[in-house]
Amino acid sequence: MNYTELEVWKFSRALVKQVYLLSSSFPSEELYALTNQVRRCSVSIPSNIAEGLGRKSNKETIHFLFIAKGSMYELETQLFLAFDLNYISKEELKSIMVQITTCKKLLNGFINYFKSKK
Repeated sequence: MNYTELEVWKFSRALVKQVYLLSSSFPSEELYALTNQVRRCSVSIPSNIAEGLGRKSNKETIHFLFIAKGSMYELETQLFLAFDLNYISKEELKSIMVQITTCKKLLNGFINYFKSKK
């Protein structure tokens, strides 16, 4: 299975792009704090999907898919904080949360697929 052909991986890559665009307007003093953090955890999502699929066993694959899922929840929390700090608007938050929710659903489906292969 080639991870680059998976919808969940493609969608998570698009999410990374959106996070980078959104966080580019964060205050400069946040560059090494919240800006860096939201970018790192967003990059972690497709990276862990890819790493999981490069593993030899379903158990290892599932482990890395759960790491990707955890990064998604971390990203979600950090974006709520960005909203609380008035770095992003309610509309921007709502828009990216729709993307995160879709990505969560795709990832959950993928995790369930690998769990059923045990």
